Amino acid sequence: MTIKTTLSFTDRHHRFLKEKVGEGVYASASAAVAAAVERMIEDEEAREVALDAMADEIRRRATAPREAFVEHDEVFAPAMRRLDRGT
Repeated sequence: MTIKTTLSFTDRHHRFLKEKVGEGVYASASAAVAAAVERMIEDEEAREVALDAMADEIRRRATAPREAFVEHDEVFAPAMRRLDRGT
């Protein structure tokens, strides 16, 4: 289903939309806006998946035994050496 609506754009956004339609990237300004909204939806879904995965990992690590912990200095030592060398 398609719903007709009215949108307002800044001059910058309007020029960009016109340019992309003129280049043939999108068939119309509506198609460009629809693609942008679809991208926002996909980004939000990906963000939710990533946050869920991080929450699962945090829960997993929170229940890890102390002997499974890794020392901060050990983990970051290679990075610190690279920073010290400037490479």
